[in-house]
Amino acid sequence: MTQTSNGLNNPTPVKQKFSVRQLAVIGVMTAVTCILAPFSIPIGPVPISLTNLAIYFSLYVLGMKKGTISYLVYLLIGFIGVPVFSGFTSGPEKLFGPTGGYLIGFIPMAVLAGILIDKFSSSRIISFLGMAAGTVICYGIGTAWLAWQAHLDWKAALFAGVIPFIPGDVIKIALAAIAGPEIRKQLIRAGLFC
Repeated sequence: MTQTSNGLNNPTPVKQKFSVRQLAVIGVMTAVTCILAPFSIPIGPVPISLTNLAIYFSLYVLGMKKGTISYLVYLLIGFIGVPVFSGFTSGPEKLFGPTGGYLIGFIPMAVLAGILIDKFSSSRIISFLGMAAGTVICYGIGTAWLAWQAHLDWKAALFAGVIPFIPGDVIKIALAAIAGPEIRKQLIRAGLFC
């Protein structure tokens, strides 16, 4: 409650940005990312990980804004030293190292994919295209960063950080596009969608 100029209490409640339930679900999806992301397959300087799959599902469960916040919390957790990045790594040296551009690139990926998922959640094709377009942006940022940090030319950076990952990422995007709308529909039906 707030006080008016005459000293009386104003019964108008102050609107909260997020409810306790929303914060809890953001925390749960952050935890899911923290659990899935460290498991990786090293195939070169950039490992195969499940980070982007966790983000795709977070966008279906939370929507663009809260899904992106969930990922930013994950980045902060890894930045301060909890080993949640691929290969159970962490810290500023990982975030700002050669593969850190992909971690940063997941932010605009989440925003773009999340906007299209929110607007067209019932359309698997548009959601697929949104996740694919966001992934291409992530590839661009990550590849530019990798080329700069590792002193690689563009072709070498593409073959180190993009080309081997395309088939797996298409499968992850397809999986999210197939299952995600149904997950969101069930959450809405149960009154649990944030």
